[in-house]
Amino acid sequence: MPLALWALTISAFAVGTTEFVIVGLLPTIATDLGVSLPSAGLLVSLYALGVTIGAPVLTALAGGMPRKRLLLALLVLFTAGNLFAAFAPGYEALLVARFATGLAHGVFFAIASTIATGLVSTDKESSAIALVFMGLTVALVTGVPLGTWIGQMFGWQSTFLGVVVLALIGLVTSALLVPSDLEQEPAPGLRQLVGVLVSPRLLLVYGITAVGYGGNFIAFTYLAPMLTGVTGLSGGAVSLVIMLYGASVAAGNIVGGKLADRMGPVDALTWIFGGLAILLVLLGIVLESSWATIAVVTFWGGFAFGNVPPLQSYVVQIAREVEPGAVDVASGLNIGAFNLGIAVGAGAGGIAVATLGLGSTPFVAAGFVVVSIVLTRVSGAMNDRRPVTSVE
Repeated sequence: MPLALWALTISAFAVGTTEFVIVGLLPTIATDLGVSLPSAGLLVSLYALGVTIGAPVLTALAGGMPRKRLLLALLVLFTAGNLFAAFAPGYEALLVARFATGLAHGVFFAIASTIATGLVSTDKESSAIALVFMGLTVALVTGVPLGTWIGQMFGWQSTFLGVVVLALIGLVTSALLVPSDLEQEPAPGLRQLVGVLVSPRLLLVYGITAVGYGGNFIAFTYLAPMLTGVTGLSGGAVSLVIMLYGASVAAGNIVGGKLADRMGPVDALTWIFGGLAILLVLLGIVLESSWATIAVVTFWGGFAFGNVPPLQSYVVQIAREVEPGAVDVASGLNIGAFNLGIAVGAGAGGIAVATLGLGSTPFVAAGFVVVSIVLTRVSGAMNDRRPVTSVE
């Protein structure tokens, strides 16, 4: 893999850390700024909103910029957003900083995905995307717990300053290693943008992303409460189990990319979603057994995030056929679908907990994932039925 991909991975690590570390810092921030915990929770929601809006909209608006220049501009915005957050004078200013940083996040992963595919041959595209997204998954394993500890020990502002340092490393390495002569299509016109938004094949993949990836968060959002309230693990044991989950995520991300390269996105997603549904059902069954639960969670993370590279490469693949001039926008919309899925999945999990109890969330999540399997096979059938132009 080209060294430029590792520069993108480092940047993705910084972006992933700032996205998820806020969850562990909410009580500290709420106390320090004198706001309620639900109000502090808006720091998570507005970030996700920035990602959802920024991914498709800003990607479309910046379609004419050279990709490397756009990448560096996004990293500058991301760095500035975290720096502003570290020195935010109050709650409202911190909200603005989080929203602005979320805007950069969405476009970054959309552009990084297309840059990654442009750096390798076609048969390695999913693996290249997986390497970029590995930065996000490694952030779950190391960046988030470390950033949470730093924030609790030295103040939440210190965590944002740490992310600034990571972002600067990503900015410098990207400036040095990412080539400037990347191939780029002309900026998409209005017709091409509309084509992306109304393409049944692309809309179906966005639905698969939201339902399959997001459905997992019905259970994952409440993993820690399940482990303590149902399984009966201590707080220290929960941290170790979550680290196992994160390590599995990192491995599954790479394996998912290789599977997609080998058998194609549709078949890879079918196997990954199938394994995820089975593991979620098993989790619900064994939740009261500590060792069995730990064993299931260890494999769960890999299947939960192994679908990310196939989903992203699948969108790029279809967009090249449907609207080849708007691949970046199509990629950005899928990033928005990931975050929409997280928001909906977390909300559905809350409803499940309130009505059916903590132990129900793995079963509800499995139901969503089964729906994504059906949608994946329907998408594959649509691909098989697409018109083929014969060449004399």
